[in-house]
Amino acid sequence: MLRSALGAAALFAFLAADAGAGYCPRPLHRATRLIIVTVPDMAAVKATLHTFVRKSPAARWERSGLPEPAVVGSTGIGWSEDFDHLARKDEPIKREGDKRTPAGIFRVAGPFGFEPSKLKGYVQLSRGKSVCVDDPTSLLYGKIVDKSLAKSVQSSEDMGAVPGLKRGMIVDYPARRGAKGGSCVFLHVWEGEGVGTAGRIALPEERVAVLQQWSGKGFTAIAILTEEAAPRFKGCLPLESATSRSDQPAVVPLPHPRRAHKDQRAEIAR
Repeated sequence: MLRSALGAAALFAFLAADAGAGYCPRPLHRATRLIIVTVPDMAAVKATLHTFVRKSPAARWERSGLPEPAVVGSTGIGWSEDFDHLARKDEPIKREGDKRTPAGIFRVAGPFGFEPSKLKGYVQLSRGKSVCVDDPTSLLYGKIVDKSLAKSVQSSEDMGAVPGLKRGMIVDYPARRGAKGGSCVFLHVWEGEGVGTAGRIALPEERVAVLQQWSGKGFTAIAILTEEAAPRFKGCLPLESATSRSDQPAVVPLPHPRRAHKDQRAEIAR
């Protein structure tokens, strides 16, 4: 009963808040860059990725480039525990190993990849050394650590051995050990259009490269949700432009308009 009351109160706060109020999810309080990933329904794999910028956290969001195709988990998306009060009947909650991408609003923590880079906050992955712990019984659950520190864990992912992680960004997802709420969430390189992930967001490598550069220019948040669920964050997200039916995903990846004549990958590697 108490949980229901608290959930109703939180939902009212989200719906009643305007863009300048304090009820929006915390990652949006400082964000000047925003990625919104929408799917038609919670079982969908094909997604649309939208990007927005604003001059300050008090300013209005403006589109940054055209919508573009992306993919999410191979079984769709599921609400993160932090946002499960927004779940409607029969909408799934994210759990470890369910191959669903967590729905909600999170911070984008920083870029990573196989090659050296001077990008701010960049993490270079090494095969057999850089692992992400997905063992819910471990205190390291959801953390990227050196394999030498994870000798006692029951399960971890060798990130340097996963081709799709050759370029990506870390999503600061709150891994809950007790709830087994999922771990190791990234935005990374896809295997192909329509091919789902292990529970992450993916798109073409050249687009990941652009987003790595773009997100490094300001505090970046990412929202992952269905088109139908977007209004539940009314006042927090630029909803009309994010879900407009007239905005169709680009058929092929398009470079950022201000960087159209530059080789993104070459610039990152220098």
